[in-house]
Amino acid sequence: MIFEVRDGGFGYSSHECILKNVNFSLDEPQVLSVLGANGAGKTTTMNIMTGYLGATKGEVLINGHNILEEPEQAKKCMGYLPEVPPLYTDMTVYEYLVFAAKLKKLPKDSIKASISEVMELVKIQDVKGRLIRNLSKGYRQRVGMAQAILGKPDVIILDEPTVGLDPKQIIEIRDMIRELGRKHTVILSSHILSEVSAVCDHIMIISHGKLIASDTPENLERQLEGSAGLELDVKGSRDDIMNLLMPISAITVSSALQEEGSPVCHLSLQTDRNALNQTEDIRETLFYMFAQNHMPILSMSTSRASLEEVFLELTEEDSMKDGDSLKDGDSLKDGDSLKDGDSLKDGDSLKDETLPKEQPDKEEEENNESDL
Repeated sequence: MIFEVRDGGFGYSSHECILKNVNFSLDEPQVLSVLGANGAGKTTTMNIMTGYLGATKGEVLINGHNILEEPEQAKKCMGYLPEVPPLYTDMTVYEYLVFAAKLKKLPKDSIKASISEVMELVKIQDVKGRLIRNLSKGYRQRVGMAQAILGKPDVIILDEPTVGLDPKQIIEIRDMIRELGRKHTVILSSHILSEVSAVCDHIMIISHGKLIASDTPENLERQLEGSAGLELDVKGSRDDIMNLLMPISAITVSSALQEEGSPVCHLSLQTDRNALNQTEDIRETLFYMFAQNHMPILSMSTSRASLEEVFLELTEEDSMKDGDSLKDGDSLKDGDSLKDGDSLKDGDSLKDETLPKEQPDKEEEENNESDL
């Protein structure tokens, strides 16, 4: 097993658990993405994987080495690029890579060849003699990538590698990640869904510190295909079309729009594949049904569930499971108040928050006395 996390968890106290029971393993070169909204526990997971944070529960194994018990052996198998590359800007690119190679304890006779190989891979040969402080952000990211893959580690961990890059640089970094994934296990942290779908073979979705999904992008998208969508333009009366569709239990009409005077009705349908036979194609059924009733289908297209839709549905479901009720140890925040039907618990008391009675103005009192 190249990389494995067993029952990983982290918390600052017994009451505050940031990461809960994360389990996954990787046994072949691939690109894995850790996906989650801001505050979901993504960065904490990455920090535990790299040994920057020690898991308060469970363990992380790299090629069988525990990251906390055998840190040197484990980290020899790993390259890491943080979101902000750890560069020494007063060094040249080549000097920095020599420094990184010595830190990684590469054999002296192989340092020169190893550096040449990674510089060619990340395309920084033309700037090897330049000071790092004079490089663009894209080139700095490449230098950081070079130090991460120096020594050919089995596992390469990249935290938000394309943040702040221009579109051309993003495409180049993505191509590089795909290339690395052929020979290395690449673990990529990101919240950019287009980037994840473009480069990743496997996706883990983290929400509220829990691993709620782990699968290939295709399988995750297939989870929502149980309710697939169809868009049709049919020539015929809206009422006649609705009467034909009504008996079909596997179809739900989301909308049926027909402009006044137009012979064409636009339909948005949701199909329940669980209600169909395995060999039945609902598009074929609709085609013959409308054709027999002399209602030609002018256009038909399917709408496939996107990774964005999968992500939103899974995270929303997890939020609903968590609920909105107060947990043990929680308290009402400023501005909150007890609702109708709520009661005080034992030991609670209402503070005296009645406003003091308004005191009459001194000048007004004197005027009243003079009137008397």
